[in-house]
Amino acid sequence: MNEAKHGRGNRRRWLPWAALGGALVIGGGLGAGIASAAESSTSTPATGTTASAPTSGGASVCNVTSVANQVIPSVVTISARGADGGGTGSGEVIKSDGGYILTNNHVISIAANGGSVEVQFADGQTAPATIVGRDPLTDLAVLKVSTSAKLQQIAIGSSSSVVVGQAAVVIGAPLGLSGTVTSGIISALDRSIQVPGDNDTTALLVGAIQTDAAINPGNSGGSMVNCSGQLIGIPSAGASVPSSSGESSGGSIGLGFAIPVNLAMTIADEIISTGTVTHSYFGIQAQPIPPSAAAQAGVPEGLYVQSVVPGGPSAKAGLRQGDVITKINGQPATSTLQLQELMLTQKPGATVSLEYSRDGQSATATVTLGTQP
Repeated sequence: MNEAKHGRGNRRRWLPWAALGGALVIGGGLGAGIASAAESSTSTPATGTTASAPTSGGASVCNVTSVANQVIPSVVTISARGADGGGTGSGEVIKSDGGYILTNNHVISIAANGGSVEVQFADGQTAPATIVGRDPLTDLAVLKVSTSAKLQQIAIGSSSSVVVGQAAVVIGAPLGLSGTVTSGIISALDRSIQVPGDNDTTALLVGAIQTDAAINPGNSGGSMVNCSGQLIGIPSAGASVPSSSGESSGGSIGLGFAIPVNLAMTIADEIISTGTVTHSYFGIQAQPIPPSAAAQAGVPEGLYVQSVVPGGPSAKAGLRQGDVITKINGQPATSTLQLQELMLTQKPGATVSLEYSRDGQSATATVTLGTQP
């Protein structure tokens, strides 16, 4: 996403999840901790929905009832089971022809190795689902269902037209309560944050949309829509405040994040076409230099290059261990997430300009991204 193009300045706001003063609760497939509560409510569909109106005085206000009636038939509740337990999450039908459903990877990852996935539709009917493909790095996945029921495809909007302050409606199944509706506003844009991923790794929500609409465990993979009922984001995480014991208190605090639909659909389309996702890479390991350390060492602030993969993209561009990257595509280098975002949004073959310092001398390298091994 080009921020300047959307009038939001030229500095992306990097927001590691650990720096939120609490923790991010990702909403599905979290194991027995929430699965027991979720599973107790998924045997029958919810008989009603809850909705809240945005209260900001200058914000646009949706006709939430109309939006909910339009979107709920496209949103599904997902139950995943594996050897380590089970959990629930949400998803939406993105292609009725073929039965394709978009969700978060963390919703179904527990079932990726010999487990099972079941989808419950808004009318209460259920159907088994297969995992078409998943991308742990962006926390996205696509399911496929075979059913004689006519599926209602969600309308796809554009995240590039989203603006701060506009109304948003979130629909999903928090704690397995299908068809739950919350509403609020778009609080901020371009939040790139790390969330827990597979096997103690992390995923990156690239350029995430922040909202004060409630996003609770089980909402993950569901739908954030605009007032026209068009999908603009995939709710994926909500911040919570830790208790005095250090554990998360759970529940929405009005700080939720959704993956922009433009990125989500690009990933989904590739999964549907090929069953997998290809990402690019720089072939370096780097670490931010704290300002105090930079001043003490007499080097500029930036990203210290710890290692360079021999024969990799950065090595071919001339970078070496010990270099300090000061700018990435003309922007100050402040976080390794900047490199990670480019690897997730740019295809192999794309070029990235890196300004760096070596032995007190400044230089520029053009890195042609390679294919991630």
